[in-house]
Amino acid sequence: MLNARVSAVKNLMVLGKLLILICSTPVLADSITKPRFFEYNGSNFTNRLAEISFGWFKTLDDDQKEQYEQSLIHAVLVADNGKAVSWYKKDASGTATPVVTWPNGDGYCRRIHITVIAHSIQKNMAATACMNYANSKWRWVEN
Repeated sequence: MLNARVSAVKNLMVLGKLLILICSTPVLADSITKPRFFEYNGSNFTNRLAEISFGWFKTLDDDQKEQYEQSLIHAVLVADNGKAVSWYKKDASGTATPVVTWPNGDGYCRRIHITVIAHSIQKNMAATACMNYANSKWRWVEN
């Protein structure tokens, strides 16, 4: 009896997680370090589930991801505000553009606008990276 209840609870948890994923906005699905390339175009549940199921695994391959990450690092550490850092690898490309830099209490922060085109889908993202003088480390912060 207990095993049946545990199994039922696990199934409900899986269903709940799936519903959260389906109902999430594309902004919540974006990830700066691991961008995914799918779009929510369907209006009904079935279409949306199919788009997520087949598109969720569309990511950059290792070579593309390395180029993408290097452009982010260069944009954060070196590029002047407004100067795009471009990259291209196989059939994917993009830019990382620092748009503003400002002092923070223990360092400074930079706002980066990111565009990536892969799998015939363009993703536009924005992220903020802050550097802490105390430990000389950069971190991505919530916007």
